[in-house]
Amino acid sequence: MQRILTFAKKLPWAEIRAQLGRIGQAMQWLSARLPSRYGFWVACMLGVLLALFTLVGFGVGLLALLLCLSLVAVGVSDVRQTRHAILRNYPVIGHMRFLLEYIRPEIRQYFIESDSEAAPFSRAQRSLVYQRSKTQPDNHPFGTHLDVGRQGYEWINHSMQPSTLASSDFRVWIGGTPDAPSDSRSPCTQPYSASIFNISAMSFGSLSANAILALNAGAKRGGFAHDTGEGSISEHHRTNGGDLIWEIGSGYFGCRNPDGSFNADFFEVNARDAQVKMIEIKLSQGAKPGHGGILPASKVTPEISAARGVPMGQDCVSPSRHSAFSSPVEMLEFIAELRKLSGGKPVGFKFCLGHAWEWFAIVKAMLQTGITPDFIVVDGAEGGTGAAPVEFSDHVGAPMQEGLALVHNTLVGAGLRDRIKLGCAGKVISAFDIARMMALGADWVNAARGFMFALGCIQAQSCHTGNCPTGVTTQDPLRQKALVVSNKTERVWLFHKSTLHALMELVQAAGLQHPNELTARHIMRRVSDTDVRMLSQLLMHVAPGALLQDKLDGLPDVFKTHWPSASADSFSVA
Repeated sequence: MQRILTFAKKLPWAEIRAQLGRIGQAMQWLSARLPSRYGFWVACMLGVLLALFTLVGFGVGLLALLLCLSLVAVGVSDVRQTRHAILRNYPVIGHMRFLLEYIRPEIRQYFIESDSEAAPFSRAQRSLVYQRSKTQPDNHPFGTHLDVGRQGYEWINHSMQPSTLASSDFRVWIGGTPDAPSDSRSPCTQPYSASIFNISAMSFGSLSANAILALNAGAKRGGFAHDTGEGSISEHHRTNGGDLIWEIGSGYFGCRNPDGSFNADFFEVNARDAQVKMIEIKLSQGAKPGHGGILPASKVTPEISAARGVPMGQDCVSPSRHSAFSSPVEMLEFIAELRKLSGGKPVGFKFCLGHAWEWFAIVKAMLQTGITPDFIVVDGAEGGTGAAPVEFSDHVGAPMQEGLALVHNTLVGAGLRDRIKLGCAGKVISAFDIARMMALGADWVNAARGFMFALGCIQAQSCHTGNCPTGVTTQDPLRQKALVVSNKTERVWLFHKSTLHALMELVQAAGLQHPNELTARHIMRRVSDTDVRMLSQLLMHVAPGALLQDKLDGLPDVFKTHWPSASADSFSVA
């Protein structure tokens, strides 16, 4: 110990402090000119020197030299570019941020999110479709994972005397029945017996050719309908002969003049095709109501051009509103015209509920003209699309529950409900989803993303990029080859079949004979820790014919406020 103290006293501490000060100053100087955040870039430069030394001295290190030189060049490019501030401050290593951001959705989906976390569909929901479409066991061991005590939890009350049903092929007549045509003026003469579970509108162009082929072949095999979407009827819709619901949007694809207006002759040719069972006028869709669209000329392929009637080299435009009519009365006259041109097939319209007075104006026009659509499809704001402005997806349009409840009750109050069938769409996956919608007033239910999962969709949410990893939403011929039509056809059919079988079991448990017997009385909802209510106690209820009376006393406020101001002659407030 004494020797250590003696040695320490002999050290030149003044000179050591001076040297340390110089080193500190040098580090400050270096840090000012070459910040520590450049460390990785500097390490790459040192790697270049080391690789050069080993290459010259020992004849090895060429690969390391090329790698380090490439990284140094990337760093030079990073500090010179002006687009990304993070790369200017963190050359080379800053690219890690973009890499991690790129794979973040996959990391979250596969490793972080829980089975019940929906964005927009949970892992549990997707797995249910995969299992049913592959005939894998979908039974749930060890009890429910849902929190049955949380506010908003819902269930169906069962019966002490369950029923026994012979078949799960539940169907509904649209446009009257063969023995009893519709009471509408210019009635439907070719009513359609539809499954209560069908493929919702998805256009060719949004979906790949192979996806359309598989969906339609699955619909053919299972005896259910395939909505074409507003992109009209492509050759891929016709190949397998499945029943089609032809959707007519504001672009009038498949029945348009060169200026984009409606062409009756082209419509008649397509509408009278035996494969087309119903015609649906699209007023709006849930994911982006009130918003038009455009497919750039560069994306208009020969197949899309032929299906939509848009010349190659020209933008494919869907206006935000129809040009064939401008008032509720004109709209109903257009419906009557389409019914006549189609040879008497069911004609209706699809919309997402917006201004209540506009919907009321349509109903008043029905009462005034005597013309009623054969069906109405209510699209919920929770519906999907290939691409939409985030404000429209998140904050425009009524959700399915509110839209369906208002449409159903308005038709009941106007005495028209028996003449018009109601379909609906909005995040349908399970049999309970179907049962709940029918309890709210729907006669049948459509699903889009559910059938996409059956095709193999993994919810990568890259639909708008053309780079769909499973070939569902792409026009890339190589990517869509990954979707094998024969295999996916069976999965589409099996998903439909298995879901309706599960619905049959729910209906039997409730002691009923058909899903159309479900009402809001059958669905229970927890509203607090200690209180549960039937949906019939929580949602509006309008008595038959109540809107035909002079006084609106006792009706929900939406009717008191907007029904008197709605006019059959205008979509505007009277």
